[in-house]
Amino acid sequence: MSNGTLLWVDDEIELLKAHIIFLQKKDYEVVTATNGQDAIDLVRERAFDLILLDENMPGLSGLQTLMAIKEINGTIPTVMVTKSEEENIMNQAIGAKIADYLIKPVNPNQILLTLKKHLHKRAIESEVTNTNYQQNFSKIGMQINDSYTIDDWCEVYKKLVFWELELADSNSEMSDMLKMQKAEANNEFGKFIKNNYLNWVLHPESRPLMSPDVFKKKVFPLLNEGEKVFLIVFDNFRYDQWRVISQELAKDFTFEEDLYLSILPTATQYARNAIFAGLMPDQIAKMFPDLWVDEDEEEGKNLNEEPLVRTQLERYRRKNTFSYHKFNDSAESEKIVQQFNKLLNNDLNIIVVNFIDMLSHARTESKMVRELASSEMAYRSITDSWFRHSPVHDLFNALAQTDCKIIITTDHGSIRVNNPVKVVGDRNTNTNLRYKVGKDLSYNRKQVFEITNPKEAMLPVLNLTTKYIFATGDNFFAYPNNYNYYVRYYKDTFQHGGISMEEMLIPMITMQSKRARPATP
Repeated sequence: MSNGTLLWVDDEIELLKAHIIFLQKKDYEVVTATNGQDAIDLVRERAFDLILLDENMPGLSGLQTLMAIKEINGTIPTVMVTKSEEENIMNQAIGAKIADYLIKPVNPNQILLTLKKHLHKRAIESEVTNTNYQQNFSKIGMQINDSYTIDDWCEVYKKLVFWELELADSNSEMSDMLKMQKAEANNEFGKFIKNNYLNWVLHPESRPLMSPDVFKKKVFPLLNEGEKVFLIVFDNFRYDQWRVISQELAKDFTFEEDLYLSILPTATQYARNAIFAGLMPDQIAKMFPDLWVDEDEEEGKNLNEEPLVRTQLERYRRKNTFSYHKFNDSAESEKIVQQFNKLLNNDLNIIVVNFIDMLSHARTESKMVRELASSEMAYRSITDSWFRHSPVHDLFNALAQTDCKIIITTDHGSIRVNNPVKVVGDRNTNTNLRYKVGKDLSYNRKQVFEITNPKEAMLPVLNLTTKYIFATGDNFFAYPNNYNYYVRYYKDTFQHGGISMEEMLIPMITMQSKRARPATP
């Protein structure tokens, strides 16, 4: 089986016989031409996987030949092979988007390395990545079994996301092994949360960083140092999505990357309000009843975020000036970018970006969006594409010109659900698929994390018999009525509100422009 068909164009092709024989022994078919016009005719007649092109030839030069070939077929990788080391020639070749540039005399192994890089890179990367993950599989398994602290679990999750991204293009058995290992990790993580969550809620002085602690422990210390701070909250933003968009931001910013723990339920009404108020949900409901919206009320659950921020600043007797903006569409984003210089007058600017949450809901409701985001990889890819081409990216371009400190975070993540779990509730039970709040809930206790006394979890009590239950792993709650339709509709959708690493272990990134001047000692 051939490794590929090559076209080698050189007016001294006879001198390259040994190289050609070497490549033929490596199972490459090599077609030769001694001038640019013959090469152009050959490209018209047949398909090639790669072209090796001499620059200095009589008649058409290599660059002229290259431009003519690109008009016929712009997808064939072309490697310029030349005696010339002139910078101008190199610049022209690179500007013409050549795949590589080799300077004569070349040895056969140089040519082979170039072919592997441009023809076989994905296959080689996939093989090496699969082998490396296979070698790490047992280590990660032991790490899952030996995780006793939230820091341990953060490390496990980071490793799993690393391999998820590494194996993203692979359809191999390793990808299936990783899915199974991640499911196992989420099952164990669910047990860990069940054993520790209530204790964390009741002992804030010794718990890991949680939603109500974000301002006190992350935002206020920067303000105390005299920094101007932008807090950018991407609604429903997972760590793997951060890892993808961080590639675009890395050229302009330095990062301090961490994870923190969302409170339960991992839903905007609870987790984001807890961030902005610096309080647990039942504290908000008691102290600011006009700013808290109960589950059974019709109005929007996140309309009071700016007033909640103000209450937190007042509670800590802070005089910082701040602005609050929410991006629901491009027009709102563009407007803020246009007013960017005004924002620099504030000590703190809070920006909530809703696109990723909107994408998650659209994927559930729209067949077309579900097709576009058909897998975890596609979901990340859409997030990355949106970010690169959105006005939010323009905001970061503007921030790159400043010395402001930037905190990127979220209120919760989401998980793709697959396993239905039956639950029965009355008509006042909330509609979320990952957690339920109600007074007459019927369910299998082994399949959920139940909180029978909401006060212990500092959650609002709707009535004397209110319970909260949370789905773990990739479970989702389904009603027995019309069960099959319900399961078909919601299976394989991204949901949040429950207990999983994806929902609870979420990004906390502190950034600064690389152009910012370092502090003077």
